[in-house]
Amino acid sequence: MLQFDSIEQAASLPARPLHLAIGMFDGVHLGHHAVIEAAVHSARRSHGLAAVLTFWPHPSRLFRPENPVRLIMTPDLKIRQLGRLGVDAVITQNFDAGYAAIEAEEFLPQLKRALPTLTTLYVGENWKFGRGRRGDIAVLLAEGRKHGISVVSAPRINQNGEPISSTRIRTYLEEGRMEEVNALLGYSYFAEGVVTPGKQLGRKLGFPTLNVGWEPDLRPRFGVYAVQISGANGIGPLAAVANYGLRPTVENSTVPRLEIHVLGPCPFTEGDALSIEWLSFLRPEKKFDGVEALRTQIALDRDAALAWFARR
Repeated sequence: MLQFDSIEQAASLPARPLHLAIGMFDGVHLGHHAVIEAAVHSARRSHGLAAVLTFWPHPSRLFRPENPVRLIMTPDLKIRQLGRLGVDAVITQNFDAGYAAIEAEEFLPQLKRALPTLTTLYVGENWKFGRGRRGDIAVLLAEGRKHGISVVSAPRINQNGEPISSTRIRTYLEEGRMEEVNALLGYSYFAEGVVTPGKQLGRKLGFPTLNVGWEPDLRPRFGVYAVQISGANGIGPLAAVANYGLRPTVENSTVPRLEIHVLGPCPFTEGDALSIEWLSFLRPEKKFDGVEALRTQIALDRDAALAWFARR
């Protein structure tokens, strides 16, 4: 899969009919799949190329830097998820003041000049673009007719009567509703990081843990989760229980930490790169009356995770 850091760079794409899906695509959820897979299928039928145009940073960082949208995934993880949908190229356009000032009516002509083989655009039906977000499907259709570009708008996909959206997923993440998060994503929410040295407290309590370096933009709810972990060496997935939070009983840190106890023999050690799939929220984080109370609760958490996996 080809990657480009701007629309201008993407001018070097092979000269084949270009089917371009456009959007922020944070989380690459099932609603996004409808847009992107339409581009991929059409490109395959026409022996063309399927590409995605996305943006960084999120527009909210420009328009309200004091309270930007917290993102579900990093740009690198988003590109990887897009690649799994079969796209041939991903273009990540810098969203700065100059780009935001492009008039809606000029957006498509500029795109066509930079990408002359562009034949079809694919967007969600509610996508907005251009200065002041004046551009909508009607503007795209009008400009498309002028420049010989087809426009395909995908309707929003509902789940339980509500549209699937990145905003909805963010809310569920902050509430710890992992089953619902994963249902909307179409895959398990995951974290990636490297095992780092810890204080060995878990080992002293009889429950050794892996401390994983991970700093998400959007923090899931603090608490205990049933998870699966896999190593970059192909080991896994292995059932595990994870704690994500500030460890108020023993540390009360200001920076949340992700600690994982494998529910069986643990083949991983310091320096290993891990991927952690978050499957179910077991309980919120709380402060206990000392280490012994914490030890008792950890045993209960382990039993709860084992019971959850037994029910799958």
